[in-house]
Amino acid sequence: MAMPSAIAQEITPVNALDINTLESSNSSMSQVTSVSQLSDVQPTDWAFQALQSLVERYGCIAGYPDGTYRGNRALTRYEFAAGLNACLDRVNELLAAGLADKVSRDDLAVLERLQEEFAAELATLRGRVDALEARVAEVEANQFSTTTKLQGEVAFTVANAFGEDVDSEVTFTDRVRLQLLTSFTGRDRLITRLTAGNVGNSFVDEIGTNEGRLAYDGQTDNDITLDRLHYVFPVFDDLEATVMASLGGHHFYAETFNPGLEAGGGANGALSRFGERNPIYRLGLGGRGVGFNYTPNDTFEVSAGYIAKGAQNPEEGAGLFNGNYSAMGQLVVRPTDSIDVGLTYVHSYDVSQSAFAFGGTGTGLGNLNVTSLGVDDTPVSSNSYGAAARFQITDGFDFRAWGSYTDATLLGRGGADIWTYAGALAFPNLFDEGSMGAIIAGASPYLTGLDVPGDPNFDNDVPLHIEAMYRYQMTDNISITPGLIWLTAPGQDSDNDDAVIGVVRTTFKF
Repeated sequence: MAMPSAIAQEITPVNALDINTLESSNSSMSQVTSVSQLSDVQPTDWAFQALQSLVERYGCIAGYPDGTYRGNRALTRYEFAAGLNACLDRVNELLAAGLADKVSRDDLAVLERLQEEFAAELATLRGRVDALEARVAEVEANQFSTTTKLQGEVAFTVANAFGEDVDSEVTFTDRVRLQLLTSFTGRDRLITRLTAGNVGNSFVDEIGTNEGRLAYDGQTDNDITLDRLHYVFPVFDDLEATVMASLGGHHFYAETFNPGLEAGGGANGALSRFGERNPIYRLGLGGRGVGFNYTPNDTFEVSAGYIAKGAQNPEEGAGLFNGNYSAMGQLVVRPTDSIDVGLTYVHSYDVSQSAFAFGGTGTGLGNLNVTSLGVDDTPVSSNSYGAAARFQITDGFDFRAWGSYTDATLLGRGGADIWTYAGALAFPNLFDEGSMGAIIAGASPYLTGLDVPGDPNFDNDVPLHIEAMYRYQMTDNISITPGLIWLTAPGQDSDNDDAVIGVVRTTFKF
């Protein structure tokens, strides 16, 4: 039967309101098939008979499990209005589904009359429903229980160094990271990480340079240390802050253009420290400070941060602002989904040359090592300028490259020029989902110019670093990564024989 348009326009149901809410009761609701099951509704009432007719045809009223409607309470008319609203909803569902022939003209007339008689109650319900929905939405938006998740990474490594002048034996080492990831709001992260290992400095003494150090070395004797304590939170929707109370580093909050190989010193990326990222991100590594990442849209990203080494030391010439520090600013542009380019600037001050370092990468000369330079120790102020890019050629192949120049001033002595650069070919999902192959080639930080009294002589050969690796993802939690690191002209001296480091790394993640 066709529905009269005038009547259809007047059927304006509100959202069905749970009687529990109206009565602040904890009882649950259950469907009934006849108003006669609602024992406190008098069968002589016209409303009873109207509802009985509607419920038996459309099954649209709910009562309590004991079969009562509880109409003897003060909210009887509102309870009745809630039931009426449920029937209105059901009839409108049928009409919306194109089943108007299932609804009789008499039923529509009854509904119209009921709406008129209970207009005040329906209006009140409508307001209460809107208010309750607003409150529920607010609770859902802000409801979050503090949670902490345990993450772990364990690495076993078999490695050895080879070369004409290298005297080394095969080593078997381990490194463990246990990380607690806590969130208080659902949008923030408190990162607490414990680390233990015995990888040491990975053949620095045998080769005589930091150029081949493994990405995850450093700890000895498996002593447990708190090596990372960060709190990351949104300042605004497009601005995120990272407070670094332990193990601060610019790479923790800024883009480094090396996905899959950048692992934050972890055992699941590149084999070497140099292979992870441009060494200028390591200036100030290990200090304390804050970093910001601003992403106004998908095209631009701006990062800035300040890290102080010795920030916990109250002595003169130390502290948060009067000791060693490193400040970074970076602009990233993503013109397309497959291209990232960026410019980076880092200003650093170190109270002595011994404090200036590219985080365990580069030659002794490139790190202005006092012994290597043969000059007296002095404070160093440096300005580093970097550029980087990544091009995704296909889903299974991309190219990334970076380079930087550091203009360092040995205060009271003179200046020094330091260069570093690299390119990498990456093959995500090579041979198997989650696996990755990579070839990295470049020059770790090396000294190219020095203008100090006495004009000390130094070798100026380019120390190449060539690295090849394949991470085979055996399962979601276990990977095996064999690889080689080949160093030419170690210590930026071509008279030194080449050195090769062979590595087989097994990583467990949970």
